[in-house]
Amino acid sequence: MAFVKAQKTKAYFKRFQVKFKRRREGKTDYRARIRLINQDKNKYNTPKYRFVVRFSNKDIVAQIISASIAGDMVLAAAYSHELPRYGLEVGLTNYAAAYCTGLLLARRTLKMLEMDEEYEGNAEATGEDFSVEPAESRRPFRALLDVGLVRTTTGNRVFGALKGALDGGLDIPHSDKRFAGFSKDDKQLDAEVHRKYIYGGHVAAYMRTLMEDEPEKYQLHFSEYIKRGIEADGMEELYKKVHAAIRADPTCKKSEKQPPKEHKRYNLRKLTYEERKAKLIERLQALNSAADDDEDDE
Repeated sequence: MAFVKAQKTKAYFKRFQVKFKRRREGKTDYRARIRLINQDKNKYNTPKYRFVVRFSNKDIVAQIISASIAGDMVLAAAYSHELPRYGLEVGLTNYAAAYCTGLLLARRTLKMLEMDEEYEGNAEATGEDFSVEPAESRRPFRALLDVGLVRTTTGNRVFGALKGALDGGLDIPHSDKRFAGFSKDDKQLDAEVHRKYIYGGHVAAYMRTLMEDEPEKYQLHFSEYIKRGIEADGMEELYKKVHAAIRADPTCKKSEKQPPKEHKRYNLRKLTYEERKAKLIERLQALNSAADDDEDDE
């Protein structure tokens, strides 16, 4: 009788090392991360910054982060849920909103470092590729694009945020091959198509199509736009105003929402010894008085 040799012995399992938690959860690509954070040894304690963009169902998060032994340090952050303050109340996760969030982070970072006047960036979004030129006194602020686990397809919203940061005045190494409007056949970026996406032209085109073909679906799909009186023809003007408002005041403001004064309790508060004692005496007195009343009635 032939015996099957055990391939994984007890010694193997004793030495088995589990992957990092975020790798097991599928949240971090450590092969990509190590290449982004590795710093040359002759740079001494100079931080290496990453321009991190993440998307959720209702929000866009853009951050400037540097890695340290203690953990990742966030230098500045911008969120698409801040955009209503600048006049954009709807469509907070599309390509145009990603551009606005990237622009907001870039202007906020440069203002924090007192470089905003020196590096204005691209004042008007034309859709063409733009890279900031070094000034005489200080070099531009450099960061590397960190896309996380997103598939880097042409026209992905991540590159909308990248374009916003580039126009905002940050120095981020990039290629124009992944911007919306890049043609694989011509190997060239169509600036007009890219500009359309930056100013929400693709959303406006869809609005017009639905209005003509499916009015009921239009009413349902764009109900928030209709409620605020936003029409397809006024989309570009809206985004121009948002860009101008961001450049005018990119500083972070605290939320005006007041915290609740009294927290709701869903379970009973634990009584102290003295309170329990007083409660017991009260109950005994109530029982005694009830017993006395019964005797009087008899």
